[in-house]
Parts: sequence; structure tokens; C-alpha cells
Amino acid sequence: MRPNAPERAVRSKHAHAAWRLLRGAWHVGAAVLGSGPLRAATLALVLAGAAAAAEPAPLKIGIIGAGHIGGTLARLWVQAEHPVLLSSRHPGELKPLADSLGPLARVGSPLEAARFGDVVLISVPYKALPEIGSSLKDSLAGRIVLDTCNPYPERDGPMADAARAEGTGAASARFLPGVRLVRAFNAIGYRDLAKLAHRPPPLVAIPLAGDDAAALRVAEGLVRDAGFEPVIVGGLARAREFDFGTYPYTHVLTAPELRAALKLN
Repeated sequence: MRPNAPERAVRSKHAHAAWRLLRGAWHVGAAVLGSGPLRAATLALVLAGAAAAAEPAPLKIGIIGAGHIGGTLARLWVQAEHPVLLSSRHPGELKPLADSLGPLARVGSPLEAARFGDVVLISVPYKALPEIGSSLKDSLAGRIVLDTCNPYPERDGPMADAARAEGTGAASARFLPGVRLVRAFNAIGYRDLAKLAHRPPPLVAIPLAGDDAAALRVAEGLVRDAGFEPVIVGGLARAREFDFGTYPYTHVLTAPELRAALKLN
């Protein structure tokens, strides 16, 4: 059985344990060494070790659909030192993008992206979700999946109308069975995604919805790594509150503004 994706909450717990061990070592060393330059050097080493222990490990991210949204997030995550595997229906066309991102980026097929990722980002036309969920079902099973896809009837046909009526949280969960689904990055335009990442505070808010608490924590970390402020709206049923046609959809909002708009505590 495939192990669960690395989760920041688990790494945080380990970091705290490491810090307690380092702190204990410092107290012992301080008692033995007394004061002076040697004690100061020991403290510097302990603090450096604590910082290293607290640093979250990179996550491997498979990206299915590396267009405006997927390609921009690939760049932002590589800047945060996450390895990415870019994929699309025409992976050869992604080589220039991967080359521009450096050694942490490479190109493969959607199947390779699904198998590569601790986390998988899906950013494709909505009508492609049923096929992805069917053809990659075994490879995606149990993985954290960030779904950015939005249904547009003029592009995706009648299934988009049905998905909007049902709500994308419920519809995407039906199309992608067995994954740990989080709706993310669907409510921001690609130009704003590229332009406003890591802007001076207050950061732009990114709404998230999912039923898996650990998957939401991982998504929160990746939103922060991309240069935005995550706001958990609730379970997948609440994803419809930032679907197409709602106030938060493509509006640039801070976290307090988004929480106020959605009446979140």
C-alpha cells in the first residue's frame, strides 16, 4: 500500500520533538561548558540545528495540465524548492517551460505525473476530469489532489451546466473517486496568480475546500509557498461558495475580506 503524502502537520510534530532534543542538549552543554566563546558557539550550532529541523521537507508535485494556472504554479513552487513534473496531452510542448524552471522541473505524461506526486495538481478543462478520473484512478487513489478546474458550458458542454448546478466540490469528487480532494486556485485569474504572488502584505487570499483535514493542511502550506494566504472555507460542499458566478470568484481579496464575504468565523 502506498504511504500517505507527506503532511506538514506531521513534519511540524517531528520538528517540535527535534527542538526539544536540541534544547535539552543545549542545557547540558551549557552546564558543562559554562560561559565564554565556546558556549556561544554551541548555542549557534543548536539554533542552526533547530532551524533545519523545523524546515518542512519539499513535496513532489505532479501537475496535470500545465497551462496558464498549472504553469504559473509550477514556477512558484519550484521557487519554493518543490520538485515538479509537468504533464499535458502534448508533453513535448512543455520542455521549454521545464528547462526555464531548472533542475527541479521535468516533463512527463499525466500517468507519470500522477505517480510522481506526493500532491497532484489538476488544471485542465473541466470536461477532461471524468477521463482523468477513470484512466488514472489507480495511480491517483489515496493521493492529495488540488483541483483548479472550472466548468464553462461554452467550452465543456452540458456537463458544465450539471456541474455548476451540483457544485464543483461534489461534481469533482464524483469525477475523481478515491482521491483526497481539495478545491484550490480555481477562484483566481491566471494573470493575478502570476502578478500578485508574494506581494507585500496583506497577501491575496486563496479559498480552499475539502473533506480531508490533513489534505487541507498540505494545501494550506502549498498556498503559502506560492505566495498567497490560504482560507479554509469548509468541506467540499462549500466549494460552491467560490465557484463561477460568486462574489469571491476572480475578485482579489485579502483573507479578512474573503472571510467577511463568506461569513466565516
